[in-house]
Amino acid sequence: MATYLLRPQLSTSSPRSQPNVRLKICDGECYDLVPLYDPTDDFQARKFAAIDTDSYPTRTLPASGYLSFIMAGVVPVAKSLKDIYTEDALAAQTKRWDNLLKQFKSNYGHDAQFVSRSPGRVNIIGEHIDYSLYSVLPMAITADALLAVSTKIDESASTSTTFKVRVSNVQGDKFPAHEFDIPFDAVEIDSKVHEWTNYLKSGLRGALEILRKKHGDGFRPKSMEVLMDGTVPAGGGLSSSAAFTTASALAVMFANGEQSVDKTQLTELAIVSERAVGVNSGGMDQSASVFSIRGSALYVSFNPTLTAKPVHFPKTNPELTFVIAQSFVAADKHVTGPVCYNLRVVECSLAAAYLHAAINKSKDPLPSDSGPLGVSLHGFHSKYLGDSTAPLEEQLSELIELTKKTFTKEEGYTREEIASVINMTVPELNERFTSTFPVRAEHFKLRQRTLHVFTEALRVLKFMKVLEHPESYLNADGGNSTETFNRKLGDLMNETQTSCREDFDCSCPELDELCEIAKKAGSYGSRLTGAGWGGCSVHLVPADKVDAVKEAWEKEYYSKKDLSKEQKEAAIVVSKPGSGSAVFVVEGGNVA
Repeated sequence: MATYLLRPQLSTSSPRSQPNVRLKICDGECYDLVPLYDPTDDFQARKFAAIDTDSYPTRTLPASGYLSFIMAGVVPVAKSLKDIYTEDALAAQTKRWDNLLKQFKSNYGHDAQFVSRSPGRVNIIGEHIDYSLYSVLPMAITADALLAVSTKIDESASTSTTFKVRVSNVQGDKFPAHEFDIPFDAVEIDSKVHEWTNYLKSGLRGALEILRKKHGDGFRPKSMEVLMDGTVPAGGGLSSSAAFTTASALAVMFANGEQSVDKTQLTELAIVSERAVGVNSGGMDQSASVFSIRGSALYVSFNPTLTAKPVHFPKTNPELTFVIAQSFVAADKHVTGPVCYNLRVVECSLAAAYLHAAINKSKDPLPSDSGPLGVSLHGFHSKYLGDSTAPLEEQLSELIELTKKTFTKEEGYTREEIASVINMTVPELNERFTSTFPVRAEHFKLRQRTLHVFTEALRVLKFMKVLEHPESYLNADGGNSTETFNRKLGDLMNETQTSCREDFDCSCPELDELCEIAKKAGSYGSRLTGAGWGGCSVHLVPADKVDAVKEAWEKEYYSKKDLSKEQKEAAIVVSKPGSGSAVFVVEGGNVA
């Protein structure tokens, strides 16, 4: 197996030697696969890929295959900010990065060695179903977490039992600096204390576990100095915590000599790491942060293993845009977890165990899976319909009807009622499902939560079907109009919002208001995104209606709130799919 680097095909007049492997894309573009050790490369390192050259000396792929091909492999090491950001964002980002590096030198007295970067995400469809192991469709955004880093080797490292981490934030007045002396073999995190550095610690702890397994008991972590800058709004539903945790894990890996960090390993590491700060994270946020490529949404699946596939939106008339609007209702799932986010994870897990016990009439528990609490609704699905040859859409429809027949109590189920069905005592139930991430509830609304998960999983499949087979929708209106296609996608997003509001109970009046205002002003589809209970909303808006939607929000929503100038400027974002995690090696103390 030889490792090669993908880059645009060299011209025949190029003085550089031509590679002996070529990849031809079916859309007519040709690319050279350059040996990784070739000193002539002037590459965008995000396009690493592995190919068996003995079996495939020449390879032809459709565009979708090409995109999957370049997503495999390691986190890219960017040579330029152009490798990370779109052209329209470069000026602002260059200024921001320059300020970050200047402040790093001011704080620590020397230049940073590298910057670890991971973006936030907006979820297009597939809300609150990742931790039930159903597929989702997010995309990365420009807003991100940056960690400027330098390493210091303690002269007494061979005898010392600790290493040092100094961490500060560009918003030092809001997030005070800290210094930690951390034992080589343990990183302690108190998930009950909501401290901003917990996200750094969680990524640190997860990365060190991987490094110790690789290098053995003799591994000694390097001391680090870190300056953090984040533009993903906290509590905004755009995964600021996942961006910070992922960037932290990546920074620790790179600082300790891992120059080629595997994307899948980083994603799985970040998923587990964030749970250390008290959240039953599913995996969508971290997957979008790591795997995304510019210009594409991401179809993320969790069963049987974590996979990510880029998805393009076809050209439409009118052109479609995604607009993100903040409600300015803080939705910190780490603080409200016991009655909001973590409670929903528990309810979905209990529902899976209940359905299995009720349907099978067996004392055998539901087989464990990779869900946050060890069982999931997808796990029940696989057990109950594992031998079915029916299309997945039909299977989900069957599960929806089964849910309605099995869960008849709209008011919810008590611990005693659930325990009696799943063959546990109440103390056993509490220990199994509510001890790691405590929740507060007298009744668990298993019917409503399960209906949301199965119907949302079905909506994701329908959304993907429209994107992958758009012909019948794009041509339905005659001429150049794609109104039918646009409305089909929008209708599915609107259905998600209804389900989030009525069945999953994770919306709020402010989010509902933003969605209604947008639809009246021209949005095809409007829904909350992220955990909910506040935060952000996402809207599928025709390009020629974006200004009208923004004006309606300003008049009917934002003008009625006491917002700062900075908040008003950040309230609305017209988003394009962005790139995923990357490392930028600093040369000469700047980004030029």
